[in-house]
Amino acid sequence: MKIDVLTLFPEMFTPVTGASMLGRAAEKGILDIALHNIRDYTQDKHNRTDDYPFGGGGGMVQMADPIFRTLEDIGAEGKRLLYMSPRGKIIDQTMLQELAAEEELVILCGHYEGVDQRVLDHWNAEEVSIGDYILTGGELPAMVLIDAVARLIPGVLGNKDSALDESIYSGLLEHPQYTQPRDYRGMEVPEVLTSGNHRRIHLWRLEQSLELTARRRPEMLIEYARRRETLDKEERRLLDSTLQAYDLYRIMK
Repeated sequence: MKIDVLTLFPEMFTPVTGASMLGRAAEKGILDIALHNIRDYTQDKHNRTDDYPFGGGGGMVQMADPIFRTLEDIGAEGKRLLYMSPRGKIIDQTMLQELAAEEELVILCGHYEGVDQRVLDHWNAEEVSIGDYILTGGELPAMVLIDAVARLIPGVLGNKDSALDESIYSGLLEHPQYTQPRDYRGMEVPEVLTSGNHRRIHLWRLEQSLELTARRRPEMLIEYARRRETLDKEERRLLDSTLQAYDLYRIMK
């Protein structure tokens, strides 16, 4: 996948995109992240990219021209353009899977009070958000988006079991994880995880995920319960038990 990122602060991305999973994906040729400094496309001798908003108000707005020129130079016409914005649609797993299927993405990082609306209208930009809160700029949300999309691209994750686990527990919060040593300061790993019984381990993990989701994100569990026909008899029993214990059947009705 090719991802073009338009930003005023390309140096923010390098420690993230060049390390860990993203760095390895780039080395393998699976992921190509190109950073474009919007300031390089200004025609002002002071390299200004922002100005006061028409109609008054606080803050500054990114001007249309430098962004237009950047998009034109990288050949963004016809490509899927995402604008990181607090007023955008909040990213979820369905959107991420859809984006992961694209061959190319263009991400625009806003700053100050946002960008000139004509950029968004002309380039048919999709406004997306990582949550209902405000950050200084779109760089951090863009990194979150890139990381979340990249791990869904085949070949990016080093451990195939990671993707498998996510498909098994899709729609639930992840179960607790343990590693060596088995006994640490008197705290022991649950016996079931060392039993070698894969079915028991699977059911224990599912039960833990169900309970965690019920406590922290009950709306997720309710949605998961609507797909109960995909579960086997023992899995449905655990689901029903959790719904009853947390009085979620009442909410479902």
